[in-house]
Amino acid sequence: MVGKKDKKRWSTKAVMHQIYENNMWGGKENDFYSGTGSHDQKIVAPYIQMVSSFLKSFEKPLSVCDLGCGDFNIGIQLLNYTSDYIGVDVVDNLIERNKEKFKRNNLSFECLDICKDELPNADCAIVRQVLQHLSNNEIKQLVKKLEKYKYLIITEHIPIGIFTPNIDIVTGQGIRLKKKSGVELIKEPFNLNPISENKILEVVYDDKSLIVTMVYIMNSLV
Repeated sequence: MVGKKDKKRWSTKAVMHQIYENNMWGGKENDFYSGTGSHDQKIVAPYIQMVSSFLKSFEKPLSVCDLGCGDFNIGIQLLNYTSDYIGVDVVDNLIERNKEKFKRNNLSFECLDICKDELPNADCAIVRQVLQHLSNNEIKQLVKKLEKYKYLIITEHIPIGIFTPNIDIVTGQGIRLKKKSGVELIKEPFNLNPISENKILEVVYDDKSLIVTMVYIMNSLV
């Protein structure tokens, strides 16, 4: 198992491979499982309801790029409300598994490092509980790429109440809650600059934390 010091020398791809190979987010051996955030109905059901409602509000269905699609338990439930859906993840054997398991005419998968590689074009990007696992440097790289999308649907796990946002971490299994922090993209050092922002969902995870979903309308809309 990779220790904290070792992770600093590992690429994001290697770290995420290890998480899935060792079922560090749970699930069965020899399968892929993206954790309770993708499977606990207390979290999943309201998310699907609110995001599908947003997607259905457009007369012309949006194309969607799901950045960090994981085991695709979430994405498969949103697919019918889009014109095209692209699932992206850095773990190559996970993407190959998804290609075999989920076959639809308007669905494709790509293996990419979302912080380093060029991202697919789409109307809307979904980034669901991904940033919380990334270092600040990687998030800053990604934010520059997110500006090309018309809409962003961002979900993050954050502390309840007042907290210090965006404390840095080493990319990996853990998130900023251990440091009483969480990701807020519009604040330093990320400084996302949307035309507007709207909190569409807040789910109480436990007595110390929330899972919050924001919709940002970006400058590329005009």
